[in-house]
Amino acid sequence: MATPDHYTTHTTEDRIKFIKESLFAIYNEHDAKKAYSSVLLMIEMYKQKIESKPYILTQKDVILITYGDQIFHEGETALATLNRFLNEYVQDCINTVHLLPFYPYSSDDGFSIVNYKGVCPLKGSWKDIAELSKNHRLMFDGVINHVSQLSRWFNHYLENDPEFAEFFIDLDPLTDLTDVVRPRTSPLLTEFTDPEGKIRHIWSTFSNDQVDLNYSNYKVLLKVLDVLLFYVEHGASLLRLDAIAFIWKEIGSSCVHLPQTHELIQLMRQVIHEVAPEVLLITETNVPHNENISYFGEGDDEAQMVYNFALPPLLAFSILKGDTTKLTSWAKTLTLPSDKVCFFNFTASHDGVGVRAVNDILDAQELDFLVKSCEDHGGLVSYRAVGSEEKLPYELNCSYIDILTNPKESVALRVKRMILSQAVVLAMPGVPGIYFHSLVGSENYHEAVRKTRRNRAINREKLNFDNIKEQLEEDGSLRKILFKRYKQLISIRINEAAFNPFSKFEFLDFGKDIFAVRQYAEDENESILALHNFADHEVEVDLRQVTSETLIDIIAHNIGIKNKVTMQPYDILWLKKQKKDEKSSKQKQ
Repeated sequence: MATPDHYTTHTTEDRIKFIKESLFAIYNEHDAKKAYSSVLLMIEMYKQKIESKPYILTQKDVILITYGDQIFHEGETALATLNRFLNEYVQDCINTVHLLPFYPYSSDDGFSIVNYKGVCPLKGSWKDIAELSKNHRLMFDGVINHVSQLSRWFNHYLENDPEFAEFFIDLDPLTDLTDVVRPRTSPLLTEFTDPEGKIRHIWSTFSNDQVDLNYSNYKVLLKVLDVLLFYVEHGASLLRLDAIAFIWKEIGSSCVHLPQTHELIQLMRQVIHEVAPEVLLITETNVPHNENISYFGEGDDEAQMVYNFALPPLLAFSILKGDTTKLTSWAKTLTLPSDKVCFFNFTASHDGVGVRAVNDILDAQELDFLVKSCEDHGGLVSYRAVGSEEKLPYELNCSYIDILTNPKESVALRVKRMILSQAVVLAMPGVPGIYFHSLVGSENYHEAVRKTRRNRAINREKLNFDNIKEQLEEDGSLRKILFKRYKQLISIRINEAAFNPFSKFEFLDFGKDIFAVRQYAEDENESILALHNFADHEVEVDLRQVTSETLIDIIAHNIGIKNKVTMQPYDILWLKKQKKDEKSSKQKQ
């Protein structure tokens, strides 16, 4: 297996040609010419500012998902406190941080951006971001489907500033929009009044505070490209394209996954790579699985990573059922269009656990079981609009440990199930993403829901540094037990070549109790067979169907495993071929 090269997929000549052809495919000739000349100038300007630093993903890449103000301490900025926590607790095993939107904002915990190029004063400054980047690679959010109604862009639009004309979509409220796919139950059009008293009905996919940008105006694209390159200049090694599936609107269509959307992502990639070819694009598209993976494109022209959105709900369902049948069946369908792309695997994030990705995997009864389990464990459920009246579950709002177990159950059981779920993520082909609250074992935070009346607040608690430090060091506490176990697994993963994100992989069937994945190191002479017991009872696993080798469990360091192995409830075994010196050591004992 050749090591994937992200940096020579296209030459400069190829990229410039693609950029030109792409612009002419999206816009009319007049606009395309203007956009093309502006893009070339922008590329040259940022080339003078940005020093390209080649980088290839390996098994050592683990991404922590966190808010900039996730953790706080009196007397220092939140970003500085976060940096201190990272350096003290996870510097040895986590090398990359996904900083959720840290820009000035008006709502949605940062996803309604007022100023793309600023840092929220309550979180810190660009100096703090620079400090973070010294020890960690950084992922920034490109929230480019919409901006805040309080943003300068929208204010200038309402004031009829010619520079911002047609930056947003103003429609007659009688326009037939029934075909538009909705991720929310709120109205699609929001009413605004400009300074002259004229009423504007503005397209707002996600909320009345988040007004969608109009990419049919090439000037919007230019503004956004400048923002993305600005992020690269300020330390972004990865760019997460938030809600990217919705960026192009076409009346009479679903307004999701349109050809222009894919064209725009490919264009963004070529522009960014002409300046910094090591930057990775990650698309966030919480949609059915087959639609989601379309953002890999041909395998070398669109996103290098996509969120594996089917994994979190399917994994939770399987653990709650004690049955891996659905999970294994789905996993066996996973394919990649090239060795230059991979999945971004996760169980939890700042959002809830989206269920749209499993609409064609779980039937209505199975989905109802998952929803009811979440509610029984203290979680909430958010819905989306379908047609004019029907509503369907959109996401589970619950900490992941509380989805998997009832908060009243024992700490031992809660930790076992939670670690089982995270072990699967770490063993899956691709790059693991770990939400801060999953790492430290946070439970549902109902107080925030009562205060904000927003379901998603349940898994967005801000933590006091001194308190979390005390809890992580308290013997017997859920946080300490889970955190220590989690770090152990991460530390093992990052030192095993078979867990390279681009490794060859296969999913094996050991029956409904066991979820099994095998990944191969580059030379394919070494592999890791990861076995995960989803049952609440002992299970004997016959290894002879897949190997005749003598194996070692790299987690517990048990050696001499051959033919059969007994797994305890919710047990995890990561097995690799035992070396001769390890066999000799056992014989001497």
